[in-house]
Amino acid sequence: MKKLLIIAQLVFGLLLLSPVAASEESKETEVVFLRSSTVGAFIKSTIYEVTDGEIKFIGILANKKKISYKTTGGKHMFMVVSEAADFMEANLEDGKTYYSVITPRMGAWKARFSMWPIRNDESSEYYFGSEKFNKWMDKVKPHEPGKKDAKWFEKNQDSVAKKKAKYWEKWLEKTPEDLAQKTLNPEDAWID
Repeated sequence: MKKLLIIAQLVFGLLLLSPVAASEESKETEVVFLRSSTVGAFIKSTIYEVTDGEIKFIGILANKKKISYKTTGGKHMFMVVSEAADFMEANLEDGKTYYSVITPRMGAWKARFSMWPIRNDESSEYYFGSEKFNKWMDKVKPHEPGKKDAKWFEKNQDSVAKKKAKYWEKWLEKTPEDLAQKTLNPEDAWID
């Protein structure tokens, strides 16, 4: 009888906790970074969160890959680095999924990369439902950053910090219009 009472209490306790766990899980925000381009296809880019000035390594993003990054709602700043650094601001809502495309551009020695928000707005260059977006989603495969990625960052973090400092100054010189184009807004969340 005593065992039955203990089991009943455990089951009751788990039932009480399960809505809380589900509620917490649903508040998790996700940003999916993807790449799919023949230009600069053999050059890898590295993705970071640099909110509050601190460099948090997310992973190495190769062509035809995507990285899903779990975070919280609120204001964030992301960075992509190769030969140079570029940034994307984000104002995220809890429990939503957002997408960003990493695009190549010519650099002095190798490809440089830019970060762009993918929007729900068809007037944007990158938007959900576009032929481009649908092709990307067919081509890109998930990449789970692991020990190899972390080891690379450990070895290169000083170089990354220098690029961040140099290109952050250029970011601060952008016009409000340019910054708006490079900002992931709450309304840019993926709609199922």
